[in-house]
Amino acid sequence: MATPKPETLAAFEAAKGFMPVGEGLALYEAAVAAAALGLPLLEVGTYCGRSTLLLADAAREAGVPALTVDHHRGSEEQQPGWEYHDPTVVDPEVGLMDTLPTFRRTLHAAGLEEHVIALVGRSPQVASVWGGPLGLVFIDGGHTDEHATGDYEGWAPHLAPGGTLVIHDVFPDPADGGQAPYRIYLRALASGAFEETSVTDSLRVLRRTGSGI
Repeated sequence: MATPKPETLAAFEAAKGFMPVGEGLALYEAAVAAAALGLPLLEVGTYCGRSTLLLADAAREAGVPALTVDHHRGSEEQQPGWEYHDPTVVDPEVGLMDTLPTFRRTLHAAGLEEHVIALVGRSPQVASVWGGPLGLVFIDGGHTDEHATGDYEGWAPHLAPGGTLVIHDVFPDPADGGQAPYRIYLRALASGAFEETSVTDSLRVLRRTGSGI
């Protein structure tokens, strides 16, 4: 089993974010396998860079870039008054969430800045101008149907044959969490274009085996 460098794992555990270590290790293993295609690894939903560190470590080892897409204004559940709101990442000058400075500090502290390309913008807009194939697409952005579907429809078509699709926060039971990631996971399986390769808690790893989404 591929594992990140100890210093990367320590940085992951210290970073702001919500991904448990077990899911992080599964993401890293998937990223290492995907990086063997020699294509970029892309994440949707940067937040403060916790999972980005793992993709960057895998990308560094394979000599490919890691890309991460986020508008850095926080997803719906991170706004004031919601469960996952963190007032320390609010820009006091404009009064809005801004996780970009924290993300940059996270990468810098881990020594991984040069291995990550941060794409700052709305996921569907960035996807619409993206032209190249990807070895991995990790969907961990907004959890509404609109956002999850937009991430899937925007980025899954760019996944190369044999590439890896990873979806986070997949909860079959509505009591455990929102259903939008689960619905795009079911859609990917139903498309006939993907087969599941691993399940670790709420993290699902699939491989592209056919065309379409």
